[in-house]
Amino acid sequence: MIIVTGANGFIGSAMVWQLNQMGHTNIIATDTVDLTKRNLLQKRQFAEFFQANELWSFLSTPDAQKKVTWIIHMGACSSTTEKDWEYLYENNFLYSQRLFDWCSRYKKNMIYASSAATYGAGENGFEDTFDSEKLKPLNLYGESKVIMDRWALKQKATPENWYGLKFFNVFGPNEYEKGSMASVAFKSYHHLQKHDSLGLFKSYNANYMDGRQVRDFVYVKDVVRWMAEIMEKKPASGIYNMGYGETRSWLDMADALFKALGKEQKIKWLDMPEDIKNQYQYYTLANMAKWKQAGMSEPQWPLEKAIEDYVKNYLTQKDTWL
Repeated sequence: MIIVTGANGFIGSAMVWQLNQMGHTNIIATDTVDLTKRNLLQKRQFAEFFQANELWSFLSTPDAQKKVTWIIHMGACSSTTEKDWEYLYENNFLYSQRLFDWCSRYKKNMIYASSAATYGAGENGFEDTFDSEKLKPLNLYGESKVIMDRWALKQKATPENWYGLKFFNVFGPNEYEKGSMASVAFKSYHHLQKHDSLGLFKSYNANYMDGRQVRDFVYVKDVVRWMAEIMEKKPASGIYNMGYGETRSWLDMADALFKALGKEQKIKWLDMPEDIKNQYQYYTLANMAKWKQAGMSEPQWPLEKAIEDYVKNYLTQKDTWL
C-alpha cells in the first residue's frame, strides 16, 4: 500500500499516473481539495481518497501500520508569494514532520517535496550537499521548505529510507489547476491561443540580457519516473536535487513553444512587477552529481522534446489529463 499526499495536485497526480503505469493500484490518495471540486485523478486507479486531515485517522489503524510501505508526500502550499507564515508552517513543515515521525515509528519509507526555492538567490550554488543551515531563501515558501530539510537531517530516528527532493522548474500535464503558480510554458501556450506574441520579463541584472535569464526546466515525466526509481533502488537517504542539470533561457522555452505550435516567434518585453523584483532568480541549475553518483538514471526529456509532448499530446487535446 502506497500513500500519495497532494494526489489531487500537479506532481502528486502525476505520481499516481506513474504508479499506475508500474501496476500499482493499492494507493491511498489524499489532498486538501476534494475530488468533487477538481479531479486530476479521473483517469487513475487508486483504492481510496481521503481529505488531508482525515489521513491521521487512517494512519492510526493497524491496517495502515502493517500494509503501508511508502508515503510519497507531495501535499503542500506551493505558492511562492504566500505571506501567511502560520499557514505555511502548519502545511509545509508540521504536517511533513508528523508524517516523517510516523514513518520513523513504523519503519516505513518516505519521499517528501522540498524545493529549489530553498537555495534563495543561489549565492551558495545549487548543490544538494551544501549545509541547509546556511541557505537563505528569498520568500516564506522557500523558508517553510528549508526548515523541514534542516529538521530531517538532524533526526536520529528516521524512516527506513527517506528522501527530500528539491524540485526545480517542473512543468507538464496535470498542472492545469495551479493558477498563478502554473509554469510559464502552460501560461504561454494559453496566451498564444489568443495573441500572436508572447510576453517575457525584461532583465534588471546587467549580467543577463532580456530573456536570457536561465532556469533548470525539468519535465514532470522525468520527475515521477525518478521517484519510482528511488522506490526501486533505494539510494542512500537524504536530500536530492530534482532538475534536468542544464540551464536553459526563457527564450529557449519560448522558441520551443512557438515551434511546437508552428508559429513565428514574436516576443514583447514586459516590466517585472515590483513585488517580485527583489526575489527574482536569474539563474538556477541543479547540481545532479549526488544523484548520478548514487547510480541513478539520466533525464529523458530535454526541453524541446518535453514542450512538444506537452503541447501536442496534452495542451491541444480535449482529454488533457495524464
